[in-house]
Amino acid sequence: MAWLAVVVMALALLVVAAVAYAVSLYNALIQVKHQVDQAWSNIDVLLKQRHDELPKLVDAAQAYMGHERSLLEKLTALRARAATTGQGEDRLATEAALTQGVSQLLAVAESYPQLRANEVFAALLQRISALEEQIAHRREYYNAAVNINNVRMEQFPELLLATAAGLIRRALFEGRPAPSTGA
Repeated sequence: MAWLAVVVMALALLVVAAVAYAVSLYNALIQVKHQVDQAWSNIDVLLKQRHDELPKLVDAAQAYMGHERSLLEKLTALRARAATTGQGEDRLATEAALTQGVSQLLAVAESYPQLRANEVFAALLQRISALEEQIAHRREYYNAAVNINNVRMEQFPELLLATAAGLIRRALFEGRPAPSTGA
């Protein structure tokens, strides 16, 4: 009879240990999910600030860059699309294209000495450049959090609880848009 009590006690301890491990694992997955969300929120704040500054930059550039009208229209369209796109891969691709468009505008602006001498444009250029640098730093943190999220979703035994914890596969925030495969 004593050995039966020992076996029951051992099984009870094993069950308690398994439940404690599952709870600990679940809580760790919840933390990973919230780290990704927090990292995105940090980027989103900067993206909204950039969206607020872009129309001012485009307006300042239009007076000097008549030949670059298509670039300015592209930036305006990308900003509008980014403002109406939710989260996910579409938003990341739009923001990456917007980043590339801003880089093109800054490169083209180098050809216009009067534009670079304009105080309003120079201040906006400095503000946009600072925002782009901050976005790049926060993108690194976001991509690290996304990588942890995606790896934890594939690892065993985490994959058993990942869906229950609300983890979904997330896309990395690339600095440049992926090449289009359109026809």
